[in-house]
Amino acid sequence: MERLVSIGAFGKWQQEMKRALNPKQKLITICGGTGCAAFGAPGVEQTFRDEVDRRSLSESVSVKRTGCHGFCEKGPVVVILPQGIFYPNVQIEDIGEIIDETVIGNKTIERLLYVDPATGKRIAKDHEVPFYARQQRAVFRLNSILDPTDLGDYIARDGYVAAAKAMGGMTPEDVIDEVIQAGLRGRGGAGFPTGRKWQFTRAAKAEPKYIICNADEGDPGAFMDRSLLEGNPHLVIEGMIIGAYAIGAAKGIIYVRSEYPLAVENTIIALADAREAGLLGEDILGTEFGFDITIHKGAGAFVCGEETALIASLEDSRGMPRPRPPFPAVSGLFQKPTNINNVETWANIPRIIEMGAAAYAKIGTEGSKGTKIFALAGKVNNTGLVEVPMGATLRQIVFDIGGGIPRGREFKAAQMGGPSGGCVPAEYLDLPLDYDSVQRIGAIMGSGGLIVMDQATCMVDIARFFTEFVQKESCGKCVPCRVGTRRMLEILTCITSGQGELEDIDRLMRLGEMIQKTSLCGLGQTAPNPVLSTIRYFRDEYEAHIVEKRCPAKQCRGLFRYQIDLEACKGCGLCLKNCPVGAITGEKKAAHVIDQEKCTQCGICLDKCPFAAVV
Repeated sequence: MERLVSIGAFGKWQQEMKRALNPKQKLITICGGTGCAAFGAPGVEQTFRDEVDRRSLSESVSVKRTGCHGFCEKGPVVVILPQGIFYPNVQIEDIGEIIDETVIGNKTIERLLYVDPATGKRIAKDHEVPFYARQQRAVFRLNSILDPTDLGDYIARDGYVAAAKAMGGMTPEDVIDEVIQAGLRGRGGAGFPTGRKWQFTRAAKAEPKYIICNADEGDPGAFMDRSLLEGNPHLVIEGMIIGAYAIGAAKGIIYVRSEYPLAVENTIIALADAREAGLLGEDILGTEFGFDITIHKGAGAFVCGEETALIASLEDSRGMPRPRPPFPAVSGLFQKPTNINNVETWANIPRIIEMGAAAYAKIGTEGSKGTKIFALAGKVNNTGLVEVPMGATLRQIVFDIGGGIPRGREFKAAQMGGPSGGCVPAEYLDLPLDYDSVQRIGAIMGSGGLIVMDQATCMVDIARFFTEFVQKESCGKCVPCRVGTRRMLEILTCITSGQGELEDIDRLMRLGEMIQKTSLCGLGQTAPNPVLSTIRYFRDEYEAHIVEKRCPAKQCRGLFRYQIDLEACKGCGLCLKNCPVGAITGEKKAAHVIDQEKCTQCGICLDKCPFAAVV
């Protein structure tokens, strides 16, 4: 395409792209996100294309690979537009029937429809599926209909309109004021007001200035940023262009972990297309503003999500944090003023400029505006990406959208904010979730990881798991984090193996509070959260492990053993055949015995026994 040399030329091209959209044309969309790809979406997409060509339907039917639809466990997800017919878990052998019955015949295929587990009802339309219907998608709204590698597709849906509006009719100060008035807080974890952060960087005297997109998403179970870059990279790029214009930055960097190959691939394509169109580079859209973006692949260190460690990594140093002040807004990359926001924060910016601060600020709570994307995982029926207004409750997310807890079990807690977050117990199911309310109960919003736990989850073992993660990921620069988390892990391991003592609970609390106060960076300062929050709300489980040598959830292997009821055992030999360590002995049709020295408590014998003889 020709380079757009003015805002007027951009407007004309946008109108051409809009006219090219045919809302009545049959469109087969296939989720192309990493989750659906793991279930075989690339093969489904290619087969749809082959079948459309074979049947000579190309003039009336299009096939499009989109970004993540959010309902990851139902992949590959296929939606037939304009009807919005929703088919989850589509297999290659279903494709011929879908084309014949739905694409050509305008009929739904009952057996392929989504079945609501709560009602047993088959649902045909995507917007009627409870998982989608109860969300409020703003940032994520185009992921399911947009080809992430097609700039024209984004332009046709008002892409880069906000950037043109900012550069064409607003001063940098106007843009910053709009972001401040909108009340946007950083979606990366701490929730610092985004507009104020921009203000500090703009006011810094040194040149040049840099902006960075932090896509080093390392929380276990979190994949919001990855899916945004995979499914709508232009939205993030547009947000960065607006931010650079407001701050006065000439160069931007997207720091993304190399474990996200599809996000990297789609972002590189988007950057090249934006550059070719004149949306990046010198004199963007005929203005005097010049700005470009490069992509940097990180090695996947969790600590590099901390902004000063990320900067060190970009400078080809080891990713280790440094003391603040000075803050990056004053002295960041190469000691120059630097503004860092995460992927979801940048993706909110075009929406604010397009709809206006007043309209944006109507969404959410008094202190937390807009929507928030959560990665819903764990012991919940519907897993995937969920976008809701700030102030939505945990009950709405877990039960209304997530469909509740599998196997009829009870909700026990949710780990919010990743390994540095805290556990939110059932008593707070109806607490409106925003930055301030979550912090008051001992957790953090974090980047949006939300892991649901049921009554079969051991909270002491959960604390041990997350402490082990942060201990391994500690860069080791400061003693409180390096040594303190190791000591906490040692104590937790003793407790879960039946060797703890009551004084350990107080030791953990003292250690946690000390690490919070004295660690150098955010990783160490929040590392004790899982331990402190589980002691706060589930102290009785710690005491049961220590005093009674019992794990109430029956998860800690050091506190239980398997044995065979000699009267119930029929000597069928199934447990013996399936034991991976040869811990079971016995003759056929005679009672079997488990050697406790060899047993690893894997539980396979319990699962395989048809007579309930293993207890």
